[in-house]
Amino acid sequence: MRMQDMIASPREIRRRLGLNQEEFWTRIGVTQSGGSRYESGRTMPKPVRELLRLVHIEGIELNQARGRDFEVVAYLKHANPRLYRRLSKAARGNNGHKR
Repeated sequence: MRMQDMIASPREIRRRLGLNQEEFWTRIGVTQSGGSRYESGRTMPKPVRELLRLVHIEGIELNQARGRDFEVVAYLKHANPRLYRRLSKAARGNNGHKR
């Protein structure tokens, strides 16, 4: 599934993660009622889509991320996608332990 398709289906992402609407949407600063509207087909603004991608697809916790972190990730993803994928896989294999 393409990234754009995944983001176009927030309900499916939420269900795969096993979260209720309030748990899912409040992690990105959206109310449950607002999230419900997006799940029902209302168009999501680009910043909301990006937050959804970062938090629920990339697994980045916003309360721990810094602006510079996002710049480095974007650069690495563009400049060396193979290394980015390898590092992403290694981070996922870290069994959820925070560094």
